[in-house]
Amino acid sequence: MERQLDAYCTHLRSERQVSSHTLEAYRRDLSKVLGFCEKQHIESWKALDVQSMRSLVSRLHQDGQSSRSIARLLSAVRGFYHYLNREGLCEHDPANGLSPPKGERRLPKTLDADRALQLLEGGVEDEFLARRDHAILELFYSSGLRLSELTGLNCAQLDLADGLVEVLGKGSKTRVLPVGRKAREALDAWLKQRVLANPLDDAVFISQQGRRLGPRSIQLRVKAAGERELGQNLHPHMLRHSFASHLLESSQDLRGVQELLGHADITTTQIYTHLDFQHLATVYDSAHPRAKRKDPSE
Repeated sequence: MERQLDAYCTHLRSERQVSSHTLEAYRRDLSKVLGFCEKQHIESWKALDVQSMRSLVSRLHQDGQSSRSIARLLSAVRGFYHYLNREGLCEHDPANGLSPPKGERRLPKTLDADRALQLLEGGVEDEFLARRDHAILELFYSSGLRLSELTGLNCAQLDLADGLVEVLGKGSKTRVLPVGRKAREALDAWLKQRVLANPLDDAVFISQQGRRLGPRSIQLRVKAAGERELGQNLHPHMLRHSFASHLLESSQDLRGVQELLGHADITTTQIYTHLDFQHLATVYDSAHPRAKRKDPSE
């Protein structure tokens, strides 16, 4: 069994040319399955069946493995058995139809409206880096862009006169988003500074050398702004989450927020309704007379 696993890893490295990180992840997950087989006295990959895999999944869950980790292991098993079937070594897939136990859905972290205003309404120095970073923060929060969408943004996609920006999202799908007044003002001030750096292309956000800013650079600038203005960790997706949460709280238009975020499935957008209800529950618990708990000593 180990020999066939080694052959599969060689296939991944030489023919599929997967990265060393991916290869190590596959090897680690499939080694767990191999160890399970040895303990259960399963002597061939042919003998590993759906019931045995279900037992392994249950055991991993009981041991505290996350739903995501188990899903990754099942994906590795499916890939391995696809290879074994193609090589004529097996005629089944023991992971077929199996799914990981549902884990607790983690709510995205957001800034509340006051913290968002604190971040954006500080004084901005009239210089290159300050104007650029302020425009980045304003656009993230104003329009809910993904990091990749903001990184790839070109000047031709901005229409500040009409307050619109066209972005290229996941699956190469474009969407047109509104740009708020404050973000338009910040972008206008930044674009006047941008031309001074002799841009090397049409990128909206560039370095002082005129090159397009990459994702890591933008992440670091957002992080620095969060530490400086709020004293907390901040990342681009938190601004996107904040945009969605605040808009949904105000409008109650789930479909509209879905369109603005570019979600293909509305169930992805529904996570923000949980944030809204969480806020309402907090308000209820703190304000409603019948919700206040009595001290146990009373």
